[in-house]
Amino acid sequence: MTECKGTGPAGREPDGERALTGAERQARYRPRLTGTAPPLKSRRTPRGPNLGQRWADTVARPISLQADCKHWLEALPEATRDTPTGEALQAIADLDLEEIAAIRPPRGFGRD
Repeated sequence: MTECKGTGPAGREPDGERALTGAERQARYRPRLTGTAPPLKSRRTPRGPNLGQRWADTVARPISLQADCKHWLEALPEATRDTPTGEALQAIADLDLEEIAAIRPPRGFGRD
């Protein structure tokens, strides 16, 4: 009869320099038994929002900023609308962001 490589007659080879005593093995096992040991790290990475949700969140921000700029432009006095600030606000207000908001990214993997 041949033995498996790496195992002796008493079982596994010790992980450290010497084998653990019974008390050391028990001290290592007890927290796992009672649930007080820190949880094992999951190999699965947490999933964030999907592409569609990220797209919607990303598009909502410039639309909100555009609305703020429109309110600021409306609050400007007529005399200051020809200043660089007024022209910049008018350019932002004139942007057509609805076309970007109407785009829906593909869901992928046959879920289109």
